[in-house]
Amino acid sequence: MAVAHVYTVAFQGIEAREVDVQVHIAEGGQQAFNIVGLGDKAVNESKERVRAALAAIGLSLPYQRITVNLAPADLPKEGSHYDLPIALGLMAAMGVLPAGELAHYTALGELSLDAQITSVAGVLPAAIAASEAERGLICPAACGPEAAWAGKIEIIAAPSLISLVNHMKGVSVLNAPVPKLANDAVNAPDLRDVKGQETAKRALEVVAAGGHNLLMIGPPGAGKSMLAARLPGLLPPLDAREALELSMVQSLAGELADGAISRRRPFRNPHHSASMAALTGGGLRVKPGEVSMAHLGVLFLDELPEFPALGSNVPSP
Repeated sequence: MAVAHVYTVAFQGIEAREVDVQVHIAEGGQQAFNIVGLGDKAVNESKERVRAALAAIGLSLPYQRITVNLAPADLPKEGSHYDLPIALGLMAAMGVLPAGELAHYTALGELSLDAQITSVAGVLPAAIAASEAERGLICPAACGPEAAWAGKIEIIAAPSLISLVNHMKGVSVLNAPVPKLANDAVNAPDLRDVKGQETAKRALEVVAAGGHNLLMIGPPGAGKSMLAARLPGLLPPLDAREALELSMVQSLAGELADGAISRRRPFRNPHHSASMAALTGGGLRVKPGEVSMAHLGVLFLDELPEFPALGSNVPSP
């Protein structure tokens, strides 16, 4: 039997690298379902999610040996967004969906046991990578507004596996997602809320105009945190390029609320007990840290002397 190909991505920082999901169903032999290609625990567990999701729409896996290869095999694969491309590859190998048509898309999404397609992180970088590869994108419906910012590419944002199958077969048509812009005026801190503190407010204006760093010293309750939180309101809105650049970082961190892109500059206020990985990024599955999340915005380090020294777990004096 021929091998079915479906494309998805693996994330390295904000870079989305192409992954070829190859599905082979062997004629005869002992029944098995194996996923190879240096996947993590979440990728290996996708077998059970995919099996249950296909059963929910009335499909059962053939009693044959199934092998899923995530190529290139030397690139680490992490996350649950491989569920959807694996399921699509299986349906293509089983003849349920046309394999040739699926090759024109990049797919990502997590499957629930009742065949719903749930949101995943990193859809915006994946959409931009799909645009560069001249492919369309298949993603969860909740991530559609986020993906729509990638430009003029075909985006299929499906709420469930059965709706996606019906769309691919022409039984029903899913509406194209529309880019969503966040309402930055809602509950945004404003400098007009500060009464008095004329010298401090003048300092904030100088900092905003010149892009300077600022060290605030004063007793508790003097209003340092309140003033700092209002600094983004003095900065100019993000332009289109900056908003897209920042949103890619937020998408990877899973903090792009409702897929809406904001033009307001970020304000990050990490606690002084935060780990070095939380501040600078990292961890077992590398994610952006507070420094990256404050890109093009404001990073406020309250109680600065209490933060750990760079490269050490010992608090600085």
